[in-house]
Formats: sequence, structure tokens, C-alpha cells
Amino acid sequence: MVRKTILENGVRIVSEKVPGVRSVAVGVWVCAGSRYEADEDAGVSHLIEHLLFKGTEKRTAREITEAIESVGGQLNAFTSKEYTCYYARVLDEHLPLAIDVLSDMLFSSLFAPEDIEKEKQVIEEEIRMYEDTPDEIIHDLFTQTIWDGHPLGRPVIGTLESVHNLTREKILDYYGKYYSPPRIVLAVAGNVDHEKVVDLLGPIFSKVPQKADKDQVTPPKPQPGFRVFYKDLEQVQVCIGVPGPDQYDERIYALQILNNVLGGDAGSRLFQKIREERGLVYSVYSYYSVFQDAGLITVYAGTSPSKLQEVLELIQKELKSIAREGISQDELDKTKEQIKGSLLLALENVNTRMQRLGKYEIMYQRYLTPEEIIDKILKVTRDDVLDLARSCFDQSKLAITVLGKCPSNSFGNEQKGGVGNTPQ
Repeated sequence: MVRKTILENGVRIVSEKVPGVRSVAVGVWVCAGSRYEADEDAGVSHLIEHLLFKGTEKRTAREITEAIESVGGQLNAFTSKEYTCYYARVLDEHLPLAIDVLSDMLFSSLFAPEDIEKEKQVIEEEIRMYEDTPDEIIHDLFTQTIWDGHPLGRPVIGTLESVHNLTREKILDYYGKYYSPPRIVLAVAGNVDHEKVVDLLGPIFSKVPQKADKDQVTPPKPQPGFRVFYKDLEQVQVCIGVPGPDQYDERIYALQILNNVLGGDAGSRLFQKIREERGLVYSVYSYYSVFQDAGLITVYAGTSPSKLQEVLELIQKELKSIAREGISQDELDKTKEQIKGSLLLALENVNTRMQRLGKYEIMYQRYLTPEEIIDKILKVTRDDVLDLARSCFDQSKLAITVLGKCPSNSFGNEQKGGVGNTPQ
């Protein structure tokens, strides 16, 4: 059972009691991500995530980690484009400790100048490592292509220049603005009672002053086209995609089915036709991303430069085929069962349950039950999928990004650039 309490200052506490387990996962979710950053401050959300692990008024960085690990627990965090999450998983008896550590990190971190400079260097190395991982960086290059000039098109991690130029004053200004109610959601799942959770969290988080600032966000304007980032690689990395539904669009349930059929797993059309039947790639898949006012449907493939044109043609052929003919009843039925099974199996993990609680509260201000989601998935028809494909897979909306040694005579009218640079 999921229960919710809103403190007077706007902090939201959401919990779910999971019978038959001894563990509990607790997460502090903050509506602070890369889309809220100024261009010159890109990466500040991610840097703050790092800095909250570097020491507080009563714990060193080592003591923060050891406090949770000494009881067999796990402590971690992640930053996305629209939110940041700090979370711990421990035995139920150690929930007070996990809350104490997380709240200490959130509200008593030192942001010591020497730690800031050290962690900036760590992230700069992380960026360099990332740029040396072509099958990962291609996805950021793709969003940079299709949403060029918009915060959603920037990498969450920032750039070498933007991270280097972040000052303690800028960091604290951003922290002060975004780490405050009602931007904070507390999500807890496992062997817990809601009243106990509120008793533990309420006194700590009710003291946080509320800020009245509201986000001034605008949706990105998609920019179709073909863009090449030249890099001396053995393989060519490619992303090809189109704008899709946002998180509030009811078509996201049809989108889940469309994505699975297209390239969601080893049984998908793209995997079978491009890898299994033709042997042109090792990896090919599709995925979708949804945000509060925008979405993307993306196909990724890695191949040899000599096979790039054929791979792109096959991907576009499949997009056209689904937009023209839709999917079969057999594909629809199998995919529904697959999504249903994956969803229910994931619920056996308390950390997954906690993340569902926090993410849905951040996104929708309410919890979407598994039963509600499964019901909407099961109601999707072939016509729903066909209508979505026809709306999205319009060739005039297509954006293509290539990283590697693209054959110069393969395509015309492409923009060219180096990794991390604008087209030349």
C-alpha cells in the first residue's frame, strides 16, 4: 500500500510497505537537473551530487560511506536532466541511520573550497573518460543535434569548460535555489510503516525553508538533419531518431509497445533483421526518453564505416514499414505480456519500488500503480500503435548523428564537426 504525506513546507513523503522483506530503500529526490542550469553553469547539478559525499559538519567523506557500508547497506546517487536522487538501502532496523546520513549530506555538507576544486578535477577526468567511450557519448551528441541550443540537448555531466569555470558562489546559489521545498520528495519502500517514516523524516525535513521560485522552462524545438562528428574509430556509432510523446501524453503506453517491437530486445525487428539476418552490427536497439514537455524515440547502432549506409537504410526502411503497416496482432500480444512480466518482476526489488515512488511523484505528483499501468498497456490496440508511428516516423522529422570515420561520399548535405564542437 502506498501512502503520502505533505509537510507544511511542501516536502512530500511517499512510502510503500512491502510484505515479506527485511530491507528498506530510502531516497531523497530533488527537482534539480541539467535542464535547469544556465549554459555557463552546465554540470552544476552533477557536481553538487558529487560534493554532498565529500564531508559534512559531523562526518568526513570516508565516514559517510562507512556509516552505511558498516551495516551491510548501500549508498549512492544519480543526476538526470530533470532530477537528482540520493538513496540508501539497508536492513529495516537501520532506517534511522540511513535517514540520518542522507539528511546530514543534504543539509550539512561543507562545500569546502579544496573539495570543490578536487571534485571538479575528478569530473573533468570523468568527461574525458566518457569522450573515450564512443558507444555512450553518441547519445549525448544525438540530443545535442536534435535539441541544439536547448538545455535538454546538453550532457548532464557538463563540459570541460563549464565545469572548470564553476565557482563556490555559483554552486551555493544553485544549491540554495533548488534544494528546497516543494522540490524535495522523500520516497521509502520496504519493511516500513508510513507513520514511523513520517515520524523519522518529518522533524528533519520540516525545518527546511520553502522557496517560492518557479521554473521558467520552455520545450525544445526539434531540428532534423544529418550531422557527423569525425573521430578516428574502428566502428561508426550512429543514432537516428525523431521527437516523441512527452510524459503527460497518454500515447506513452502505445510508445512502450512500439519501442519493444522496433528495437527493445533481441527479438525485436531491428535486432533480427540487421544483426541476426545480415550480420551488419553487434549492437542495435531502440529506446525512448520522456520529459515534462518533450520526448524522443531513438535507434542506436554500431557498425563498420563501409556498412553505415546499408544500416541506415535498413533502419529507415523499418521505420517506414511500421508507419505504413503497423505491427501484427502477434507482436502486440507478445509485447504486452513482455511489458507486464518485466514490470511485475521488477517489483520484487525494494530499490526499484522506491525509485518508482520517487520518480512518479516528481513527474506526476501521484503514484501510478502497476495495475493501472498494466491496464493501460493491455488496452493499447494495433491502431493506437499505427497512429503513433505515423505521427512520429515522419521522414521530415528525422535527425541522424554519426560518430566516427563516416565515408565522405555516403551522404550529401551533412553538417560536420568534432566531438564536443559545433559543426564547421
